[in-house]
Amino acid sequence: MSIAIVSIPVTDPIKARDFYRDVMGLTLLRDEAMGPDMRWIQLQPKDGGATIALVTWLEGLKPGGQQGLLLGIEDVDAEYARLTRLGVALTPVEEQPWGRYTMLKDPDGNGWILTSSPTPTRSRRGRPPAGAA
Repeated sequence: MSIAIVSIPVTDPIKARDFYRDVMGLTLLRDEAMGPDMRWIQLQPKDGGATIALVTWLEGLKPGGQQGLLLGIEDVDAEYARLTRLGVALTPVEEQPWGRYTMLKDPDGNGWILTSSPTPTRSRRGRPPAGAA
């Protein structure tokens, strides 16, 4: 079993689509009408993995209500510089044992954490990863 789609609650699906595609760099997979007042907008990080769906129809999920979602990136400092140039407000880059990170909010206030992990020295089972000394 794997996580396939994460719902991101938004007020304006087109504005949110443009932010996630043009600013965050996600790939637009689908943008289709779902009846007269709704759209199915689905995006995915360029490296693959779970996708996001921009939703307006889930009553229990209010815009700005999705917090703490992590996006794994190669270089948090480079992404911080790129997004800052595009006018995105980010927290200062911080470092923890699990990696370096910065945080941001989308136009609706949904919170994201961009993180780059340090090179692992042990696998989940406590053994060095394949190829490691």
